[in-house]
Amino acid sequence: MGDAERVLRDVFGFADFRPSQGEVVDHVLGGGDVMVVMPTGSGKSLCYQVPSIAREGTGIVISPLIALMRDQVEDLRERGVSAAALNSTLSPEGQRAVEERLLAGELDLLYVAPERLVTPRFRALLDEVEPALFAIDEAHCVSQWGHDFRPEYLELSFLRERFPWVPRLTLTATADRRTRAEIADRLLRSDALHVVTGFDRPNIRYLVGLDDGSAREQLLRFIEERHAGETGIVYCLSRRMVEDVTTWLRDRGVTALPYHAGMPAEDRDANQQRFRREDGIVIVATIAFGMGIDKPDVRFVAHLSLPSSLEAYYQETGRAGRDGLPSEAWMRYGLADVVQQRRFVDRSDADEEHKRLELRRLESLLGYCETTGCRRRVLLAHFDDPRDEDCGNCDNCLEPQETRDATEEARMALSCVYRTGQRFGTGYVIAVLLGRDDERIHRNGHDEVSTFGIGRATDEATWKAVLRQLIARGELATTEHDGLRLTESGVTLMRGEGTLSLGRRATPSVRAADGRARGAAARGGTRPADALDATQRARFERLREVRRLLAQEQGVPAFVVLDDAALATMARDVPRDAAGLLRVPGIGRVKLERYGEAFLDVLREERPPEE
Repeated sequence: MGDAERVLRDVFGFADFRPSQGEVVDHVLGGGDVMVVMPTGSGKSLCYQVPSIAREGTGIVISPLIALMRDQVEDLRERGVSAAALNSTLSPEGQRAVEERLLAGELDLLYVAPERLVTPRFRALLDEVEPALFAIDEAHCVSQWGHDFRPEYLELSFLRERFPWVPRLTLTATADRRTRAEIADRLLRSDALHVVTGFDRPNIRYLVGLDDGSAREQLLRFIEERHAGETGIVYCLSRRMVEDVTTWLRDRGVTALPYHAGMPAEDRDANQQRFRREDGIVIVATIAFGMGIDKPDVRFVAHLSLPSSLEAYYQETGRAGRDGLPSEAWMRYGLADVVQQRRFVDRSDADEEHKRLELRRLESLLGYCETTGCRRRVLLAHFDDPRDEDCGNCDNCLEPQETRDATEEARMALSCVYRTGQRFGTGYVIAVLLGRDDERIHRNGHDEVSTFGIGRATDEATWKAVLRQLIARGELATTEHDGLRLTESGVTLMRGEGTLSLGRRATPSVRAADGRARGAAARGGTRPADALDATQRARFERLREVRRLLAQEQGVPAFVVLDDAALATMARDVPRDAAGLLRVPGIGRVKLERYGEAFLDVLREERPPEE
């Protein structure tokens, strides 16, 4: 480990490995295969970057994420590491230049997409070089039963046959037990080391509630009261919704930018670059945005629509707080989201087994949304990482819900769907239950059915919650024309077998969390500077300005120069010389040489006489 520890200290500026990182690096340096399952922000990239630099040859990093390639290559070059990426954004001349550097043995790390790696041309290139290791990022994509399957990942199994002596690492943040077994079977030796550190992101607070028609206003209040001037991501279901929400937020003073696959490529890239390089940008996007984004200071991720699964939700919310500082995952969802997601599954071209799996995923997601207990426990249990204690850092822990038995309402709703012919949507069924004077109901004769008006004692919001649960649980399914029909389990519940419970609180209060303990991970504010006194904070801001100018000169995002945590450490400790700067986490020898004097000038300037 001597070489690895030197690389860690001199290149990356850290004194020690985290226990799991050291175990992985040691095993790879010994030539072994490793499966790495660590949450986002826990340092997975060091597990392959350090041994790639310490071993002879070039580390080949296989990733489907062009944004991650770009961020990591920029960061490595800033640290004096010879790194490059080979992807579709390069011109033919640029691709040839990277290939020539690879063949000349000039690269410590090369990032490449899986589609390119399996081509005959790239396979021939590999035969001419000495790979230090193969690191397969987002390895959960190999699972045919997973939420993010990519068929080209199956072809990566050729690495095991063609380069049996080269160590392989598979890395992911989202892999349940079944997916981990597929990764091991397809990509690794049978004696591979499995390092699974858990899935918890304790610095993220989870806030989930129903869309009562005011989700945009709630989102705006959430941003203004809790994250004004901070970086965030807002996910929407459709391109049109992205454009509408972006305009709506801009009109109310939020620096919002859109991102979706229907935009011109140059506009998408320009908005992504602003997000990477500027502070306080809120990206409003479809799921086309975010994979591989390595920006550490995203303080919130918001969903204005229901994600497709808990796996997708975990991955998307994981883009917040990569620096380990307090961040929030905020979501609003409604009955229309549940119906839409069921429709996506029902109308897909997948076989019946895959459809059943997708419906189970949707049920798991709705179970998380509707739970009245600790959200983190539900989320972690989904990934086979059960916890015995509540987290104290989600809305249900901070503002506990009461529950009540809603079985009778469920049976009324199911009976109403049945009595009206199993062909009408949720709005119509609720109108019949409430006994509304509606021309369509009269025309269909449904003012004469036994369920007309039997639900007058219950309000419309509760009926929506009941139907949402019944759809999510599978007692109701959607028809081709968006009507509702009973399933076999729905008939069983209607006839008196089974129960349904509801929480009494429809929408959690964001403000309720403010006056209560925020949990150990969230104490002390949401930014590194929040823990500084007034003098130190002024010094921090001066250091930030110097960093901005240095990043501008280098043409890189500010966090690539140094992150906020490093600046806060300098502002607090006021190192007096180069040796002191090297004790700041994240400052290695190359960064010291490039930027040390600029930061020391500020520290000497700002240091009061008594210091």
